[in-house]
Amino acid sequence: MQTKKPHLSVLLLVWLCFSTMRAATQKTSPDDRIYDQVRMKLTTNADVKGGALDITVRDGVVTIKGRVDTERGKARATKLAKKVTGVKNVENQLVVGLPAQ
Repeated sequence: MQTKKPHLSVLLLVWLCFSTMRAATQKTSPDDRIYDQVRMKLTTNADVKGGALDITVRDGVVTIKGRVDTERGKARATKLAKKVTGVKNVENQLVVGLPAQ
């Protein structure tokens, strides 16, 4: 019996570590999830071309900053962001036009 107790303790410790790690990785904030989904939608949209845009999310409010080529791209960015579950409002601060050279 003495040799089984250390093994049981080790197994219990390993189980505790894995369950703690699993719980920690599952706790993502709603804002993080919203950020990921908005980023994906804007990056993959041909009108927006949002790979270089600055996106922040705070309490469900999405702020988009940067530059797009057209007014259509700017409007589309707002529309796409609003479609993400959990988004309460979109503050579109995008500038339309080519960067100054």
